[in-house]
Amino acid sequence: MSDLPRIAVLYGGPSGEREVSLSSGQAVLQALQGLGLNAVGIDIQPAILQQQLADSQAGIVFNICHGAVGEDGLLQACLEMLNIPYTGSGVLASALAMDKWRCKQLWRAAGLPVTDGILLRRGENAPDIGARFGWPLYIKPNHGGSSLGVSKVSGPEELDTALQSAFAIADEVLCEGAVIGHEATVGILDDRALPPIVIETPRAFYDYTAKYLADDTRYLLPSGLGATLDQQLQAVALKAFAELDGRDWGRVDFMIGAEGQAYLLEVNSVPGMTSHSLVPMAAKAIGMDFPELCNAILRTAQRRVKHG
Repeated sequence: MSDLPRIAVLYGGPSGEREVSLSSGQAVLQALQGLGLNAVGIDIQPAILQQQLADSQAGIVFNICHGAVGEDGLLQACLEMLNIPYTGSGVLASALAMDKWRCKQLWRAAGLPVTDGILLRRGENAPDIGARFGWPLYIKPNHGGSSLGVSKVSGPEELDTALQSAFAIADEVLCEGAVIGHEATVGILDDRALPPIVIETPRAFYDYTAKYLADDTRYLLPSGLGATLDQQLQAVALKAFAELDGRDWGRVDFMIGAEGQAYLLEVNSVPGMTSHSLVPMAAKAIGMDFPELCNAILRTAQRRVKHG
């Protein structure tokens, strides 16, 4: 007999990451049900979410909605008002994690290493970013995930197309200088940093296709970076997550320069839980299978369930 109330697994929603969220949600739902837990799935519709939750009769939420609404603080605020405990970070941390520029500003003020960048707003005259950063550089929507709208720009002839792609998704766009080296990620689970993973792709960068569709993306675990750098990444990841007031679980992404310098890229406050996802890989490396991982995430939210 479970000591948990009925669990609503929230997934889907209206964002550009809907399909990934549906895959993540179905995997989580099957894992929880396989553990004998009373879990139901809800493909969220924001306009009727309160009714969906009432109809489910759930007393706790496993949130696996990626992107806008589910990951940017809006869903979290709704659940707070309804007094329903949920997995993952709260309103403030979720909003900050989704806002790449303001997140970096906070990290920079805390003395954490971040890549150099500037914020571009729709309708403003863009500065000569080629002169500022050199080539290549990256253009990305300031809000969003799964590398949607992100471009690696190798020269001025590619810049306009990259800006159009990013502005099609967000009103604010982040331009960053490129760090030539390795991309790495550190999962976080209940105040513990999981083993770092280095990501290698033959594509220009770790884009949507490399993340979710390609079979030639390589995930190095052990990372091959060495114990000292692994431990440094874990320590910085935990501090970066704590600076945002993150809780329960998440993932912190880095670029590692040629000389071994680590630079923070962003935090994912609701990481993917698909067959290609990174947190499950890292958890498996410490002996935690997928159902155990889902249960561990759920148990972090259980602390916030009010009884009686």
